[in-house]
Amino acid sequence: MKYRRVLLKLSGEALMGKQQYGIDPQRLEDYAEEIAAAVRAGAQIAIVIGGGNIFRGLQGVGKGIDRVQGDSMGMLATVINSIAIQSALQPKGVKTVLLSGIRIDKIADLMSGPKAIEYLEQGYVVVIGGGTGNPYFTTDTGSALRAIEIKADIILKGTRVDGIYTADPEKDSAATKFDTITYDEAYDRNLKVMDLTAFTMCKENDMPMLVFDMNTKGNLTKVMSGEKIGTLVIR
Repeated sequence: MKYRRVLLKLSGEALMGKQQYGIDPQRLEDYAEEIAAAVRAGAQIAIVIGGGNIFRGLQGVGKGIDRVQGDSMGMLATVINSIAIQSALQPKGVKTVLLSGIRIDKIADLMSGPKAIEYLEQGYVVVIGGGTGNPYFTTDTGSALRAIEIKADIILKGTRVDGIYTADPEKDSAATKFDTITYDEAYDRNLKVMDLTAFTMCKENDMPMLVFDMNTKGNLTKVMSGEKIGTLVIR
């Protein structure tokens, strides 16, 4: 495998499938199959998943909810999604452990880099919920932080689009895809890949990221094997 240890970033919205809210059982099953196949191929995988299918902090602010409290609600939403992906993986014989950026005893241990690395080296999929544990940070920033903490080879950002384009390919038929792009260029072009804090963390710590279509069967294992899929973002 080209990438031995990865941080897989999934959006909460992706778990909705064709629903308008919540978790689509079929999409959850499909993702679990993809992750299990990659683990069987020898990968070490940590997962960070957003909570936008349940609650997004900034949406709450627009409805009168305090920002700090709204972000706390969003972090709890990521824990719900993390439990869901863990429960989908376990019946497939995949050893999993749930860690959290917020203290939530009886459900998850508190996240730490050394602890996560120890589990990864023992063959566990490490699911990390609770964001960074602090308000005002997105799960993009959380995934960048966790990737650096676990000394990942790369961040794999699984989306419903097969890479990064000059514009939204779902809205602009003339949009063209990048095979490789730098963090600076993506920022200068205002491409909505990750937020600025996450970009800065990845750039300063020389953490590459690959954006790919997670919804195509077999893509995760192909990406980890080094096939030319998606868009690579580098320093």
